[in-house]
Amino acid sequence: MKRTILQAAVLSAFGAALMCGQTTGTTGAAPTPPTPAQIAANIVARLTTLLDLTSSQQTSATAIFTADATTDQSIQTQMQTAHMALQTAVTADSTSGIATAAATIGTLTTQQVTADATADAEFYAILTATQQTKYATLKPGLGGIGPQGGPGGPPPGPGGPGGPGH
Repeated sequence: MKRTILQAAVLSAFGAALMCGQTTGTTGAAPTPPTPAQIAANIVARLTTLLDLTSSQQTSATAIFTADATTDQSIQTQMQTAHMALQTAVTADSTSGIATAAATIGTLTTQQVTADATADAEFYAILTATQQTKYATLKPGLGGIGPQGGPGGPPPGPGGPGGPGH
């Protein structure tokens, strides 16, 4: 139960940071997505406020969440390609193409969940016992970090954070 809450909290904050980190360009231009460093900075700033992270913890957390955001962005790009392949297979009525694209999406989803959970575990390990207790009580939507599409998060959508839509 505690692990589920922890995962939900970390993933929610990551998703919130992705959403908050997006900036708008010129009128009519597509928004510029945040960089992995910007995503990590937003997450670490929020967690510092919530958990009173030390400067050493902030440095470690920044490295952890930057690496995770970099992985997530790479997976996101691959996921968009896989979804386009799936759509092409659907319109072509290609059952083998559908199966291939679906398998790719499943593999990429596994990679993303693994990367995010690993980052969560690494972050949790740098917390003191008191911080871990406080962190475990964070609820998605109340300052915690929860998964997109998980408890308290919106369902993933094409092109958004959290998979093709984390």
